[in-house]
This record gives sequence, structure tokens and C-alpha cells, in this order.
Amino acid sequence: LCLPIRQARRAVARPKPVARKVVYDFELLSPARTDKLAEARLDRLTYVVFDSETTGLNPRQGDEIVQLAAVRIVNGRRVEGEVFDTLVNPGRKIPAVSTDVHGITDAMVADAPPVAEAVRRFHKFAEGAVLIAHNAPFDMEFLRRVEGQIGLTFDMPVLDTVLLSAVVYGQHEVHSLDALTHRLGITIPEEARHTALGDTLATAEAFLKLVPMLAGRGHATFGAVLTEVRKHGRLLKDLN
Repeated sequence: LCLPIRQARRAVARPKPVARKVVYDFELLSPARTDKLAEARLDRLTYVVFDSETTGLNPRQGDEIVQLAAVRIVNGRRVEGEVFDTLVNPGRKIPAVSTDVHGITDAMVADAPPVAEAVRRFHKFAEGAVLIAHNAPFDMEFLRRVEGQIGLTFDMPVLDTVLLSAVVYGQHEVHSLDALTHRLGITIPEEARHTALGDTLATAEAFLKLVPMLAGRGHATFGAVLTEVRKHGRLLKDLN
């Protein structure tokens, strides 16, 4: 189910957001489930690239999703009509410091679907695809905390553009979304930054530019990339 929305952003300048801590969770990088997936070229797979905005950075302390967005990539191209974008009612107040980052207020989510319903719809949208996110463990933790409520599991393969960036540019570089898009020449309009859809579109564009760069380094298949990502990921974890 696709739920496109367009929300006006605040006209006033927002303070610099608190950066999400980069999490290196290698449980996400489970081996390819089948030889067919491992041998598949990156530019021949179906992906769902997604991002979330939240009430805060600590799901274990009660923070929840307030916006969830995703786009679909098929055979190396983003499918223009395939967009999932919804506000989410977190069932709690949105702290002012979080509103300052993403511009989402309590009033905006008052009539939005609750977390479990929004995540259930997203799961349906993502079925059969490889999930992609920037700093994926952060977003995946919010999704997986709802699995018991919806009776579904997020067991899709996952790629993290933080780690793909490390493969291409080396572990000593900064791998934030801003840094990655700057290196790749991708412009994120200020009004779109720190919206779930804006960051999703930026991540999708970054991934599509990284794919040929990975292939040029000999990592053209899902299995090859997964092996290389795990190698670089361990180095990143040691450095952090």
C-alpha cells in the first residue's frame, strides 16, 4: 500500500540535528540465504530503500516512529510510481527537540495510523525485496520491536549504505548520509533533509551510484558485496 504525503516544512531555520550514532550490527549481514541470491548481480535485484523519523534515538526507552518512507528499485532503476510514505502516530508526545529536527508535530500525526499498522503496511510493501537503509541497524531496531504485535518478521536481506560507502571510500572516511551524498554529487534540498522520504530518495540515489563503483572493484554480486562489507565493517567497528 502506497501512502504518499507532502508536508510543509518549517520556514524558520532548524538547529543542527543530533547525529544518529552509527551502529555496526553484523547480525543484519547474515549470509545470503540461497546460492541464487549470492550469485545475483546487484543491478538485477529488487530493493526497497527506506528511512524513518522518530520521537528520539532510543527505542528501548520508548521512542517510536513518526514517519516511514520507502521507494523501490528494480533492475538498477528506481520505479517512480512505487513510493511508500506515511506519517505515524507514535502514541506518545513528540519532544520539541525532535520536532526541531524533522518538523513533525503532535498535531500532524494525530490522525495518522498507529505504529503497528504503519509497520504492517510497510512489511507488505517490502516483501520479496532486499532492504536498504543508511545506518540500517537504527531503523531496523524500531521495525523489529513491532514484530510481535503484527505477527510478522523482517527477515529480508539487508544492505547498509554506511558499509557500502566504507567498501568504496575506505573505513577512515566519514560515512554519514550528508558526507556520502556530497562525495557522490547528490544534492538534498534543505526542505527534504531529515524527512523520511527525502532521506530515502537520497539513499536510493547514493546506492545506485555505488553499484557500478562496487562492480568496478570486483564486487558485482550480492554475495561478493556481502563478503566485502563484513570485512570493512569489522574494521569500522574496531575504529569506533
